[in-house]
Amino acid sequence: MSRHLADHRARTSGGRVKHFLRLSRTPKDTWLRPRGTSGASRLVQFLRIERGRSA
Repeated sequence: MSRHLADHRARTSGGRVKHFLRLSRTPKDTWLRPRGTSGASRLVQFLRIERGRSA
C-alpha cells in the first residue's frame, strides 16, 4: 500500500535556509536601534537624579 498524495513532500531547493544564511551574514546594524544623543542625555538625567538635584 502506498502513501497518500498529501503524505509526499515535494523536494525543495532550500530557499528558507538560503535566505536565513544571507540574513545572518549581513551586518546587524539594520537590526539594532540607532544610537543617538538620547542615550547620553538619559544618562546625564539619571546621574542628576541620583545626586539628589532636581530640575
